[in-house]
Amino acid sequence: MSLTGTRQERAVLLSAPDIGDLEEEYVQAALRSGWVAPAGPDLDLFEREIARRAGVPHAVAVNSGTAALHLALEGVGAGPGDVVVVPTLTFAATAGAVTYTGATPVFADCDPATGNLDPAVLAGLLADLDAEGARVRAVVTVDLYGSCADYGRILPLCERHGVPVVEDAAESLGAAHAGRPAGSFGRAAAFSFNGNKIMTTSGGGMLVTADTGLADRARYLAGQARLPAEHYEHAEVGYNYRLSNVLAALGRAQLCRLDAMIGRRRAVRAGYAELFGPVDGVRLLGDDPASNAWLTVVVVDPERTGWRARDLAAHLQARTIETRPVFKPMHRQPVFAGARAVITGAADNLFADGLVLPSGSALGDRDVRRVHDAIAEFL
Repeated sequence: MSLTGTRQERAVLLSAPDIGDLEEEYVQAALRSGWVAPAGPDLDLFEREIARRAGVPHAVAVNSGTAALHLALEGVGAGPGDVVVVPTLTFAATAGAVTYTGATPVFADCDPATGNLDPAVLAGLLADLDAEGARVRAVVTVDLYGSCADYGRILPLCERHGVPVVEDAAESLGAAHAGRPAGSFGRAAAFSFNGNKIMTTSGGGMLVTADTGLADRARYLAGQARLPAEHYEHAEVGYNYRLSNVLAALGRAQLCRLDAMIGRRRAVRAGYAELFGPVDGVRLLGDDPASNAWLTVVVVDPERTGWRARDLAAHLQARTIETRPVFKPMHRQPVFAGARAVITGAADNLFADGLVLPSGSALGDRDVRRVHDAIAEFL
């Protein structure tokens, strides 16, 4: 949103990068080492450290979460003539990565309580696609706003249909489900280190997997599919997707601080829960204690509150406090007009009446009080 309030106050942002002295130290050391190209010791270490955090043996560092998703879908064989099931409530990159492979996204609606893929909707859709003889190459799950999807129901369902899961964990690094870390579900997973994520490498991402062959293939494709030779030798088209050693150094410093940053976001979320607790008709999206609390979303029932999420957004905007609507569902996006979708109305309702509030770990106590005071004033 545009912050055009009349007050001359510094804007309070949704999720600004949380960067400090440790990051400066790591990046400076990487620069002084001379490893500034897309290779080097920090890159190798960053991959190993993220793999360990995700509880899988392999990680491939790339220049965006979108690139990681693309490589994961390539790794499960998605291509022209295939169908890939995608949650409709997500950022465009999830569906965009499917189209990069030539496959066709089919959208499924969400659980209204969490915003994540609804297993009941998925079950009916997979049964219908099977009956039609469709070639379903993958189901992409999205760990929305830092809370893992319901893998206890989704994984067995996909296994029964013989369909691999690709986990879009762009928002969920550090979260868990049933004691397992985000990124450890399905055939492969993708993390994002964009500037607004739980931790950042400025821009960047990571594919993680337990499948050695998939990891090797992803690493090969991410390096322009260059074959081992003294000259440049290519038997197929690859991608310029590798992350630089300098940005990997930034990521290593952020990873050292990840648990503390998650703790701060959870504290911010807990403050919102306390603030809105007495307000009839307002709830926080999801209640998963294992979420990393990347972004906190309030959902408004206007029939009970007498006001809508956009009314609160306008009030906060006038006070230079950033908010954002919940993701506009993919089946409502012009680029996917006419795409097949199984819709219950849950994602549409969250888009209409959900609001993302400032949630970053870089928020100071003064920022938090300012947001709370503005909300209290509105209420």
